[in-house]
Amino acid sequence: MGIVDNAVYVGGLRVAEPPSLEVTYELLREKRGMGWIGLYRPTDAEIASVAEEFGFHELAVEDTVHAHQRPKLERYGDVLFTVLRPARYLDAEERVEFGELHVFTTADVVVTVRHAESPDVGRVRRRLERTPSLLTLGPEAVLYAMLDEVVDEYLPVCDGLENDIDEIEFQVFEGDENVSRRIYELTREVIEFQRATRPLRSMLASLRAGFEKYRVDDELQRYLRDVEDHLIKVVERVDGFRVLLQNILTVNATLVGQRQNTEMQLMTQASLEQNQEVKLISSWAAILFAPTLVGTIYGMNFSSMPELDWRFGYPFALGLMAAVCGTLYVVFKRRGWL
Repeated sequence: MGIVDNAVYVGGLRVAEPPSLEVTYELLREKRGMGWIGLYRPTDAEIASVAEEFGFHELAVEDTVHAHQRPKLERYGDVLFTVLRPARYLDAEERVEFGELHVFTTADVVVTVRHAESPDVGRVRRRLERTPSLLTLGPEAVLYAMLDEVVDEYLPVCDGLENDIDEIEFQVFEGDENVSRRIYELTREVIEFQRATRPLRSMLASLRAGFEKYRVDDELQRYLRDVEDHLIKVVERVDGFRVLLQNILTVNATLVGQRQNTEMQLMTQASLEQNQEVKLISSWAAILFAPTLVGTIYGMNFSSMPELDWRFGYPFALGLMAAVCGTLYVVFKRRGWL
């Protein structure tokens, strides 16, 4: 989209809205105030134009062109280059979207380069314009206001992540099979959030260390300390989320193991019961097979079978059947099959 807002301020008031960057350059060369150029996903030509006019270092320009930088604060001569990683929580998708904001500040100009939807730079500009006393303090006031906006936008993200963690805890104890994937995805978001917030503490500490050297106004010092207080709360909450998710993952693994053990026990119990039934059926089958075998042998009616003409042949056959069945019954009973 290129240039979103381009203005020149004198005494904290917007006095000009140049139609092009060239007009802004001309006004600033004449020392007619402080310039604030707001860019949103600018073209390489626009960045090159601003960099050449204000003498931005080529390394900072390269970072701005390629983006995907970690939060950092670097000084190149009279130019302070700041990279911030704003974030916002998308309720509909239940995820965190991370952006990137680059801020160049010099003695009389500030250039903001935004590569995502957040933060709302326009809101920062309107807030400062309602407080001309802050804008009169120069580009550093804009930088501190940007820091404040980014940190304030972290708070809804923390609330959204906290709600997600509460939902995950419920899913874990409900035995939701998809909860492990959600824990992993949320952990990745929290890690990314840590990478966006933790470096800010050292960045703010560096700004504090330069208060005397760069003669930072007392009001801006108080402003920065307030931002630092809010940031500490955010960092502590995010670190707590990381620990909590690790504990949840451990609890989930334990519960999954317990459920698997319970299932294995049930399967083992079912197998034992099935084996018992097989033993019972096999025992009775063997017992009933014995008389069938005897009856089948003596039912062949061969003429050479001496028992056919024996007076006690029939009682003997019946007795033999009963004896075999009784013996098998006693054996199976002692083994617990019956």
